[in-house]
Amino acid sequence: MSRHNSTAARRKIRSSYFTTTISISLVLFLLGIIGLLGLNAHHLSVYVKENLGLTVMIEPEARAAEVRKIEKAISASALVKSVKMLSKEQAAEELKKELGEDFVEYLGYNPLLSSMEVKLYADYATPEGMASVESIISQYPEVKQVYYQKDIVNLIHDNVRRISLVLLGFSALMLVVAVTLIGNTVRLMVYSKRFSIRTMQLVGATRQFIRRPFIGQSVMQGLVGGLLANALLTGVIYLSARELHGVISFDNIYAVAALFGMVFVFGVLLTLTSTTVAVNRYLNLRTADLYL
Repeated sequence: MSRHNSTAARRKIRSSYFTTTISISLVLFLLGIIGLLGLNAHHLSVYVKENLGLTVMIEPEARAAEVRKIEKAISASALVKSVKMLSKEQAAEELKKELGEDFVEYLGYNPLLSSMEVKLYADYATPEGMASVESIISQYPEVKQVYYQKDIVNLIHDNVRRISLVLLGFSALMLVVAVTLIGNTVRLMVYSKRFSIRTMQLVGATRQFIRRPFIGQSVMQGLVGGLLANALLTGVIYLSARELHGVISFDNIYAVAALFGMVFVFGVLLTLTSTTVAVNRYLNLRTADLYL
């Protein structure tokens, strides 16, 4: 009978340890997801802004040499990321593919103009930056017109700022939730062993001796939880990089490695702190209060 009770108790302890570790790993995984979103928030913002462009229409009588000079001058600007030249012939070919018929043959001439697609660096792809580049390019006599979708630029600029604030607030909220969940999980584990703590006190064990196994177990749970969370994060990174290539990037290995390290450190520190506080609480309680 005694052996059966001992086996049942060990199974209960292992089950409790497993449940606590899984709970910690899931919370750390959630925090890691927030970290990944934070790492890629800037990349997504840059990706969207740098795909906004200005279209520069060239006068039909402009000489090719002058157009090349303009192209080089624009490319040399510190604001400009890339300049793509599109001749009237190339424009006609692209439109022909879209329409599915040769409109040049039908009209007898090519009505399209040569153009340049100018894309700015993300820091300058703002309403003010776009307007500044537009005014500079418009000064060239060979340029017929410069246009871009001002409404979309304004909308993206405002929404990126709002999304950043929402993500920051959500991250702060999830951090509070994570701290609370892990803290409560650890406290419940220590609560289940409060009578063991009192028994060790009664036989003369020091506070440090009593805390040692709990702290060792909490550190191990934090490490295992961090390892499981990072394994799940690795799977998320792999799937995201494969399905959303070009939109989401994890090329910055150092940033991803730092995030994994922070998950480990956060898991260990939080479980260690929560365990220490919980054990000290039961060390200071009176015997009568253990039954509350």
